[in-house]
Amino acid sequence: MRRLAPHLWICGLVAGIGLSGCGGAASSLPGGGAPPLQQKTPSSGSTPIQHVVFIVQENRSFDNLFADFPGADGATRGRMKVKYQGKYHDIWVPLQAHALVNGFDIQHCHTAFLTDYDNGKMDGFGQVSRGACGTQGKPAGKAVYQYVEPSQIAPYWFIANEWGLADHMFQNQGSGSFIAHQDLIRGGSRINTRYSLVDNPNVMPWGCDAGGGHTSLITLKGKYLPYVQKGPFPCTNKFPSSSYYEVISDLLDKAGVSWHYYSPCFKGYNPNNCDQSCPALCSGGILNAFDVIARVRYGAEWGTNVSMPETNLFTDISSGNLAAVSWVIPSDANSDHPGEGCGCDTGPSWVASIVNAIGQTNYWNSSVIVVLWDDWGGFYDHVAPDESPGWGGNGFRIPMLVLSPYVKIGAGSKGGYVSSTPYSYGSLLRYVEDNWNLGRLGTSDSTANSISDMLDYTQKQRGFTTIPSQHSIEYFKRQKATPQHGDPE
Repeated sequence: MRRLAPHLWICGLVAGIGLSGCGGAASSLPGGGAPPLQQKTPSSGSTPIQHVVFIVQENRSFDNLFADFPGADGATRGRMKVKYQGKYHDIWVPLQAHALVNGFDIQHCHTAFLTDYDNGKMDGFGQVSRGACGTQGKPAGKAVYQYVEPSQIAPYWFIANEWGLADHMFQNQGSGSFIAHQDLIRGGSRINTRYSLVDNPNVMPWGCDAGGGHTSLITLKGKYLPYVQKGPFPCTNKFPSSSYYEVISDLLDKAGVSWHYYSPCFKGYNPNNCDQSCPALCSGGILNAFDVIARVRYGAEWGTNVSMPETNLFTDISSGNLAAVSWVIPSDANSDHPGEGCGCDTGPSWVASIVNAIGQTNYWNSSVIVVLWDDWGGFYDHVAPDESPGWGGNGFRIPMLVLSPYVKIGAGSKGGYVSSTPYSYGSLLRYVEDNWNLGRLGTSDSTANSISDMLDYTQKQRGFTTIPSQHSIEYFKRQKATPQHGDPE
């Protein structure tokens, strides 16, 4: 399928759904009214940034969303290992256009990563089974050699054309969502000097609210057998030393810097943990990274700094209470996760609604917004991660979008900037640490490149342009809550 130039198909989509937004900066809030005053938060004084917002989506590789984005390191074909006459050979297969909605999940635990990676050949993706790790499913075959048609994810391409796209952002580890979300608040998942967590706990939900179960462990040299599902219960009060497992909120709290972690209510596995009103003590679910941190889960920050449901973010923005640092976790329906039973494709609109809610207020002038996908989800990507020393090395590439008045002006027709600097989740933490002079956690934040090189504080501030999308902010405020069953990996 041949596709239109990015600005043509974006504007075509906007016209088709009856929305405006192919040019012109927003000047007012939806429905009118003055933008809220900015909340005062401690700052290092060295940058104009007072707010950093991480919007975390699910399970997409870079090539799956931005295969041939102009100027980026994408691919239109992939290397695939096949067996012929008793021997394995590599063939090249074209990446096929696909809708965002995908009818099946793909294994993406650490063993699947090793199969995909194949010692750097990046040819094993089709050999991994469909379904959850530990189950025997049908091999994925050519189904994972695909890209999402840009018209299906127009808000993402709009952002990349207008602001910043990183094409060498890697997961910290080759594993699933549980580890990825720990890496997003810690930059690593070591529980002591010998072992690190890997893969998902064997019982849901993933955290202190689990009724039992165990984690899996990996060693310094990247070996994890025989430690599969023989690690500690997934709550820091059961780790060898909970004080060893410091997270970014510990540094923020010490410095008096505000933070919020917005997460859906969890109703899927123990309905008694959360009623329809989503009380503060409802279970954290499987994608709530702070449900693992006992001092948060059983402390005053649960139900306050950890805010449920995730749509509370809109209220905090409109009331002028946006924290200095925020994470936003979507519901299953809005997550871009493949294989969701609802057949939902509302993730791009969900992201656009959050960005628009911030961009149409004074918060825009002092914010950096980062959109990323927590792991590769089993989809093909052509760039092999560096063989970094440590706990299994980096995982695969995932897309990362950066929006701010200070994102560098790039060579794209709309000023979009493409960064090929290698980043990891430690890069996000390092940026926050440097911006507020927090010190270091001493995980991957100590060696990762900060995302600050995508920004230029000396340039004229870039105005905000409303992101066109199919669904509005009000749609998500009214959206009926669904059980947060979530990612089997």
